[in-house]
Amino acid sequence: MTHRPVGSGVSIGATGSSSKSAAFSGKSTALRVVATGANAFVAIGTEPTATLNDYCVLANSAITIAIDNASAKVSGITTGTATIIDFPEGTSSPFGVGDYVTLTSPSQSYYNFTHQPVISVNNTANYSGYFSSRITIGTTTSGIVTAFTDNSAELRNSMKIAAITEGGNATIYTQQIQISGQA
Repeated sequence: MTHRPVGSGVSIGATGSSSKSAAFSGKSTALRVVATGANAFVAIGTEPTATLNDYCVLANSAITIAIDNASAKVSGITTGTATIIDFPEGTSSPFGVGDYVTLTSPSQSYYNFTHQPVISVNNTANYSGYFSSRITIGTTTSGIVTAFTDNSAELRNSMKIAAITEGGNATIYTQQIQISGQA
């Protein structure tokens, strides 16, 4: 079986209380998780708290967990105390209320934000003159006055991984991967 790394990895220290990683965007459907030092129990979500009932990664071993890699092109942004994201006409939002998302706008990086909640989704036809899906993000962009024009901007779901041990210390290393071949 061949693994191809996708993006940057994330690591966290785990002890007898839950610890959480920084947010990362889903860019693959598989997350490789390695625990060193002690057995670790891991949870993945928007703001996860690991418990001893979560998925166990045995000490000094690796597992692969399926994750969500929802993404969408962005066709427009309305700034304000909450931020409205428009998707191209004819497409719908792959994100729902309660999801967390990260925006990457290569040519207008001042629009970028990381791990912010989706607070509403509007898929109705002709909403305020718009014929596409719109979502509202719980992040303030009211300080941006330049019109949004980046046709390569992308919105991706984002998540965190949390870990806890029964005792002892562990280090959890994660890496999104693509898998090819059979085991």
